[in-house]
Amino acid sequence: MDYRYESSETLRNKCVACFKQFNKMEHLVEHMRTSYHSVHEPICGICKKHCRSFESLREHLIGPLPKQECKNIFNIRGCKFCLAILDSPNARCFHQERCQFSSINSGLLARFANLGIRDNLTVENGGTRGPQVVALACKMVGGGSDGSLDLCARVCLIDESENIIFHTYVKPPIPVTNYRYETTGIRPEYLRDAMPLRQVQRKIQDFLCNGEPMWKIRPKGGKARILVGHGLDHDLDRLQVEYPAIMMRDTAKYPPLMKTSKLSNSLKYLTQAYLGYDIQTGIQDPYEDCVATLRLFMRMRSQVHKKEDYPLASDPQNRNNFASWRQNELERMSPEQLLEISRSDYYCWCLDSRDM
Repeated sequence: MDYRYESSETLRNKCVACFKQFNKMEHLVEHMRTSYHSVHEPICGICKKHCRSFESLREHLIGPLPKQECKNIFNIRGCKFCLAILDSPNARCFHQERCQFSSINSGLLARFANLGIRDNLTVENGGTRGPQVVALACKMVGGGSDGSLDLCARVCLIDESENIIFHTYVKPPIPVTNYRYETTGIRPEYLRDAMPLRQVQRKIQDFLCNGEPMWKIRPKGGKARILVGHGLDHDLDRLQVEYPAIMMRDTAKYPPLMKTSKLSNSLKYLTQAYLGYDIQTGIQDPYEDCVATLRLFMRMRSQVHKKEDYPLASDPQNRNNFASWRQNELERMSPEQLLEISRSDYYCWCLDSRDM
């Protein structure tokens, strides 16, 4: 990086994570207090800039207004899916073939699912190496006078090996006024003798809790399962299932996968951009959505980040890191030292891999 036009004072007030520059050290301290830079942020493998999300990193590397030096190197040695920088063009080719997922063989499994109920939900009494991971997806039909009210009519659950463990059509509690056949493929006869919503709700809730009372569920050391999905709040609401947020991994609300801090990316876009294949073309299968969200979770979980004893800003041990009463001390620190004590404001899914 060329520092010829930057004074020593400017460099001292420069964030070593995102490279923003400030006129005064107190302004840099305030920036670090609110930015929550950490080792869990997506980081450019070339210039080491921290980005808030993979979308920001993608813009930094590819465009529309990329950093030109990084773009040039990325075009030769960068993986367009995980955005990693490889050692050589040959290494990139080999890596990218493995990094890109093939489209799921929805043929056989989806045909089995379409036959009707597939129910392998069991509550285990024995312990496991860590929390089991399952992915859930629903397909909605329309209720109400104008058909705009979402009613769950099909639900699928898969395990970590992408095997279907539960699939059924669901009989909504109120009449269906729009089957949305073009995308759901659901016909009236599929729901006529379908499993009632209340029974589906009870089965899924019991399976997720895995024998633990709701109030006792905790993220570590328990038997309850980690639930992966896209837009889980909406799916669980339509299923009338309650589940603690600490056990949910939602690809629609995970900051590194979001478009902005308040705007989600669609599952269709995330699958195409980060897994390398297309979904939700024509009639949509919830199994396909389950697999996509599970693969996104596994990719995020497999990231290798520096291990920290207290990785979250909300951890009690970190609450005074940027306390106002430490202002004078903080202003005497170097930008590198400020980054060292900074912590993430979201739970990075790489932390799940340490419990498995």
